[in-house]
Amino acid sequence: MKKEIIQSIVDCMAANKEMSDIQKIQTRHRVKLAEFWKIGSGDKILEVGCGQGDTTAVLAYFTGEKGLVHGMDIGSPTYGAPISLGDSAAHLMESDLGKQIKMEFEVDILSANIDFPENSFDCIVLSHCSWYMKSAEEFTDVLKKARKWGKRLCFAEWDTRIQGVEQYPHLLAILIQAQYESFKTESDSNVRTLFTANDIKEIINKAGWNLLEEQTVYSPDLQDGKWEVDQTLETDIRRIPELPDKLRKLVQSEVTMLRGSIKSSEIKPLNVFAFVAE
Repeated sequence: MKKEIIQSIVDCMAANKEMSDIQKIQTRHRVKLAEFWKIGSGDKILEVGCGQGDTTAVLAYFTGEKGLVHGMDIGSPTYGAPISLGDSAAHLMESDLGKQIKMEFEVDILSANIDFPENSFDCIVLSHCSWYMKSAEEFTDVLKKARKWGKRLCFAEWDTRIQGVEQYPHLLAILIQAQYESFKTESDSNVRTLFTANDIKEIINKAGWNLLEEQTVYSPDLQDGKWEVDQTLETDIRRIPELPDKLRKLVQSEVTMLRGSIKSSEIKPLNVFAFVAE
């Protein structure tokens, strides 16, 4: 039955035949998240950082035609490859799931123009988007502002607490990115600010949310570990002018370590830290 659910969701997404196997793996992971979050029929959901809609589509399936998934993302609709955010969203909103989906881009949640009445949503969802934040302060402010809009917070992000050597390359890749991204003022990287599970717990507490339940989710088939390693190895550290020379040399040494690690170990993704708060 779950295979049928995953296929019906993937059929609504802008994944061509070459990408369908990848999309099935990504969708299967997000089905795990939706089940843990207990997304139910008729739920009204605000998804912050919806991106191309990988989680949006799954949420829309679980909330059904009586529900709503309102996705917002600060990114440009032209961002993303091989399918842009805008093209992916347009395809999804025209699909069988489109009746219960609204997606908007170039939306800054912290803008004074963005507001909703109190408890407009049953859930506020942030799925694999917190590392896109510019800083811990921005992350805290987003959670503070969204708190009055929704009854519960459903969250997922990569977990830096590795449980096997095969996860080490993914961890090292995101640590390298986080180091040089901390010196940039503008970025389109997947890792702009790194938060550990403990960091996130402190931030949600500071923002006024109370943790109800947490879970470690492992989806070993996810391709993200390899993608992050490839992204890191393709980046020319010499072309990042903001880096102090000593840090540049350190990062270059870490890149050498990363190259060595993938010769002796396969690449598996990190676990995912997920929770529900209110």
